[in-house]
Amino acid sequence: MSYYDIDAILTDAQKIPCTFNIAVPGLGYLDGTSTPDIKANTPLTLPLWLAEFLAISQPTSRTPLVSLDLPTCLSTRVQNALKADPKSVDLRALATHFYALGCRVLQLFEDEELADVLADSFRKRAAEVADHAHNPRGALGEGADFLRGLDEMERQVFRAAHESAKQMKAFMSERGSKKSS
Repeated sequence: MSYYDIDAILTDAQKIPCTFNIAVPGLGYLDGTSTPDIKANTPLTLPLWLAEFLAISQPTSRTPLVSLDLPTCLSTRVQNALKADPKSVDLRALATHFYALGCRVLQLFEDEELADVLADSFRKRAAEVADHAHNPRGALGEGADFLRGLDEMERQVFRAAHESAKQMKAFMSERGSKKSS
């Protein structure tokens, strides 16, 4: 993703839970309280870009400022739901940039199981997305709920597959009209 990619910016703006490992003076406003300082072991949700920066910062000791936790949209409960039936999970309700967030989190955590779950669910859902893109009646009927639950990456796949199907149909009809002439 590039620096000016709006999807990358929105992904990095999603909040993830973290815990401050040490007391930090002057950052109490991040907690939303009136105290001027953040105490050690204070849990907070911060934008991914800030949490990542603070997690790699080691100001005085070998201890990073914060420890990162998995976001709730990538929790064990969600992973189990994706393993059971990825098509039934409303990813958009969890995070509008679900797969992009998953990729960013995998850069920070070494979680092989999460990587497998995300790859498998994307593969299964992509087949369904392509089916809806090629069958417009399905997108309007029973598939409408599924399409509403697509994250941004899946919506891009849907648009590309739908446009491809339209172009192929136009090509075939043009080719058929030339043969009959």
